Amino acid sequence: MNDRSGERREGSLEAPTRHPIPWQDASFYDEAALDKELERVYDICHGCRRCVSLCNAFPTLFDLVDNSSTMEVDGVAKADYGKVVDQCYLCDLCYMTKCPYVPPHEWNVDFPHLMLRAKAVKFKKEGASLRDKVLTSTDLVGSLAGIPVVAEVVNAVNANGAARKLMQSAIGVHAEAPLPKFHSNNARKVLAKRPAASNTDDQIALYLTCYGNRNAPQTVADMVAVFEHNGIAVKLVEKEVCCGMPKLELGDLETVAKHKDINIPPLLKLADAGLRITAPIPSCVLMYRQELPLLFPDDERVKKVQAAFVDPYEYLMARHRAGKLRTDFKGGIGKVAWHAPCHQRVQNVGQKTREILELVPGTEVVVIDRCSGHDGTYAVKEENYAFAQKICRPIVKRISDTKVDHYVSDCPMAGELIEHGVGNGSHATSAFTLLKHAYGI
Repeated sequence: MNDRSGERREGSLEAPTRHPIPWQDASFYDEAALDKELERVYDICHGCRRCVSLCNAFPTLFDLVDNSSTMEVDGVAKADYGKVVDQCYLCDLCYMTKCPYVPPHEWNVDFPHLMLRAKAVKFKKEGASLRDKVLTSTDLVGSLAGIPVVAEVVNAVNANGAARKLMQSAIGVHAEAPLPKFHSNNARKVLAKRPAASNTDDQIALYLTCYGNRNAPQTVADMVAVFEHNGIAVKLVEKEVCCGMPKLELGDLETVAKHKDINIPPLLKLADAGLRITAPIPSCVLMYRQELPLLFPDDERVKKVQAAFVDPYEYLMARHRAGKLRTDFKGGIGKVAWHAPCHQRVQNVGQKTREILELVPGTEVVVIDRCSGHDGTYAVKEENYAFAQKICRPIVKRISDTKVDHYVSDCPMAGELIEHGVGNGSHATSAFTLLKHAYGI
């Protein structure tokens, strides 16, 4: 009598599930089939519109519909479907927090991965612009811009208004968008000089990430200091390249596969040795926990690495629950605005950063769980910069309206965009930096 399995229900109360991405099948690139699926999903989104506040993809879609002759999806030219795709940066928040029609619902809506398919079809057909190739070639750009003297020159050029206007005219990188600084004394070099950790009772492997290594070495050093202060020896991954997230967002799945083939063997070696693996950038952790397993569902090596990966704050809070995290803080950190990045939220680890910051006596954490709009390379592109600023504005307003001692994001790139928006000379920092100071180390 209570069996409702045959009923059609509005929305779903079940946890979202994800299907493997069949990117190696020829049918994945069938443009007619893609357009048919885009029309089906766009129509469902148009009928719901719960996602309108998340990013610019949905307002773009709804404006196309509302301005069409029929005011329905069938009135939107298929040539305009790509305008929606270009505004999606695969943050996954619509899938995880808003859409009531994700699998196992029968409508089977996976908006981000449909956008990924459309990006892959476009990339296979048209390739990428010079700008997009440069922005997503993080290892090549980082290795060149990280050369001593060259790093200082690149940073000076990126901070020069006239040079930035030329850059915008030449390749379409917005003149006002914050660009990351490059460091010749990268994280791998900094960590190689530190004394060997003592009194450790555990060990974790650290995948530095291209951004952490060359653009945020101090954040990585502070992260390692906190781990080692808590008796956790940190072993660097012997060899690594970019996780592939920038290429994924471009739809260049063949290069994602190449990066996977370089990264997985050394990571698997660590996983087989029983080590958990972590990284300072949530997007890179998400790549190993979600995207690569869905792209390569039959690769047992990827599955083993997936099981080994852990968010750094999730790891520390597990240690706290085991009574093994030090709480002998020497100082307070005050009131902190914490921005929870999208790619950390969709890992479903909860607010572990907030929890660990609140272990410091007297700390008040203001949680801001909205998208920053940075999302990899999206915010620095000439055509997207204004949209990114609009998406980031609620975070900036919240920080500006709330008198806080510090503001942090677990994504350094998001932190830079937020700092740019706050624009009062203050600086975004990291929770690891605050914890290091609270420990007095």
